[in-house]
Amino acid sequence: MLPWLVSLVGFSILSAATAAVNAAGLSHLKAAPHHLRTRSSVPADPPVKDGVEFPSYETVYTFDQLIDHTNPSLGTFKQRYYFTYEYYEQGGPIILSTPGEEAMDGLALYVTNQTIAGIIAQATKGAVVFLEHRYFGLSSPYPDLSEESLRFHTLEQAIDDFVYFAKTAVLPMPGGDCVGADTTPWLLFGGSYPGALVNWIMNAHPGVFWAGYSSSGVVETISDYWSYYEPIRQNMPQNCSADIERVIEYVDQTFASGSSSDINALKARFGLSNVTHLDDAAYALSLPFREWQERQPAAGPGDNFTRFCDALEIKDGIAASSDGWGLEHAIRAFGRYMRTVYLPYTCGDDSDIEACVGTYNRTLPRWTDTTVGNWVRSWQWLLCNDLGFWMGGAPSSLPTLVSRLITPAYFNRQCSNYFPKAFPTDTSADPKAQDVNAKYGGWNVTAPRVFFANGKRDPWREATVSSDSLSLASTELNPIAVSDGYHCNDMLVANAIDPTIARVQELAIQYFTQWVNDFQSRSASSA
Repeated sequence: MLPWLVSLVGFSILSAATAAVNAAGLSHLKAAPHHLRTRSSVPADPPVKDGVEFPSYETVYTFDQLIDHTNPSLGTFKQRYYFTYEYYEQGGPIILSTPGEEAMDGLALYVTNQTIAGIIAQATKGAVVFLEHRYFGLSSPYPDLSEESLRFHTLEQAIDDFVYFAKTAVLPMPGGDCVGADTTPWLLFGGSYPGALVNWIMNAHPGVFWAGYSSSGVVETISDYWSYYEPIRQNMPQNCSADIERVIEYVDQTFASGSSSDINALKARFGLSNVTHLDDAAYALSLPFREWQERQPAAGPGDNFTRFCDALEIKDGIAASSDGWGLEHAIRAFGRYMRTVYLPYTCGDDSDIEACVGTYNRTLPRWTDTTVGNWVRSWQWLLCNDLGFWMGGAPSSLPTLVSRLITPAYFNRQCSNYFPKAFPTDTSADPKAQDVNAKYGGWNVTAPRVFFANGKRDPWREATVSSDSLSLASTELNPIAVSDGYHCNDMLVANAIDPTIARVQELAIQYFTQWVNDFQSRSASSA
């Protein structure tokens, strides 16, 4: 979430996902479906059109957002946004998107034509708004993130934010007071959790947004989300998956029925001797897989996930066959990787391992940091109350990359660490994922003109409309375009180096151009 850039001998510039782990400890980071972690610089010069210089892309604007949409008397808070109208012409659309579960700082790129929102604005003569989600970044109603302050941090309130903005915002451009959603085609864009918001908002409030773009939209909330690892297992090198499956099976057997000396020896192999609880030790072994989510089409030998698998599968300059090297070599190589690369970077020296990995000490600062801008706490509140998305081991009938000691109960227990008033016992948290699906539709696509863009290799694929659990057909009103990409790769124009992503972006331009034309034709005929 922050632009950490840390290099390590034998390890490339680490992704922000791993760096975030370093910043706050391993085990509390439940890989949010973040999609915008890679910060890219915006053009140094302000945009210019027809000789007129526009405000910098990084200009921060604010909107007076209602604290509680059910009780406006509570007042408003300042909700931040980026905005550009360099391509706008009268009658064009307003494209609204959000960074979702992260601050907007450093993400002004997402109003430019280096992104899908920007190129569609350019094609349709529209303006682009990038609105910070409530309780993330500095867009918070209260000066802290205490449980009392978080009482208005709900999906319902967030959804109403976008509707209220589209209906009432006066945008900072000529005629910006005359482009509300009642007269102008508003298009809602988002990737990952914001991609889910696109579908949820358009299902719950039909008629406000004319069309939507949902990239890797996790529309179906799933508490026990073990299937996060399935696209990884299916698409990673087979030798690597085969060996990791062997290692995890051995770890689970040893932790379940091994002697104390066997268990201690195994923990030592991975540099986890100081970790008291076996589930914490088992969870630490899943963290290298979070690198997969950060992959881009240009991923190659320097990619962190590739280096992880190479550490296991390259021996004396020779790669293992598709069946891997077997348990003996794999456990030695996996252990060496964790001891010498992953844990030293993320946790520091051995004395920090328990504090870094452990989840049973409730006095650690990571559970109690209520500072505004602490995205982990804000995101955890939504996970514990509504979304779940707990990523653990697969059912016993299936192969697994992750220990089966990691169950939803492992994550639910930590909700009590963060929010002891809301969840006073280790078993009191119970995310209402099915209630969210019932209220907002989940996989049941009902809103017209939602364009779904998904990636075959996306670990969040199984929560999207391209899940293997579905056989949902693409239609003219709800196109489903699937690339060979990972998570939200289609949102960046640069990723069109992958021809399958280029095709998704081309289709999107075609559909949104037509949909905007349809709105304009309808408006003209009713005038």
